[in-house]
Amino acid sequence: MEIYLVRHTETICEKGICYGQSDVNIAEPFDEVFTKIISELPSEAVIFSSPLKRCVILAKHIQENINTISYQEDDRLKEMNFGDWELKTWNEIPPEELNPWMEDFVNIKATNGESFVELHERVGHFLSDILSKINQPIVIVAHAGIIRSILCHQSSLPLKDAFNNKVDFGEVIKIDF
Repeated sequence: MEIYLVRHTETICEKGICYGQSDVNIAEPFDEVFTKIISELPSEAVIFSSPLKRCVILAKHIQENINTISYQEDDRLKEMNFGDWELKTWNEIPPEELNPWMEDFVNIKATNGESFVELHERVGHFLSDILSKINQPIVIVAHAGIIRSILCHQSSLPLKDAFNNKVDFGEVIKIDF
């Protein structure tokens, strides 16, 4: 099955801001990047999107420009929940909280947030649900953490190595699952 993983485009957040599940907007102009993304997608697909607006804006644009079999937003595609760290700069996070997470982001939760293994489990449930029901190409508009998790599911890459998968803003990654 063909799956197209699409990362949202750049956000309005300054570099160094931890924005996880915060519902931040995308930077404008984005028309040219959206056109490039559309050119890399199949002409017909089932579309799933994170419900965060930085993904929804792009997903709706895709929906309007390809033959969409169906469109659905799914909470399991939200970026990692960084809890108390949301919308703080990485430098603002107390070292006694940040350092253990940096040493083991897979298992250690962000303060009042989630760990990467928890994100990976919810992504696994999402994949199990869709892969058993859909035969058409799938477009998933999501976040770097979600895309890295899907790539780990697909390749059996250990979670600790998930960041070996570089995922740029506006990038389209085609995989066969």
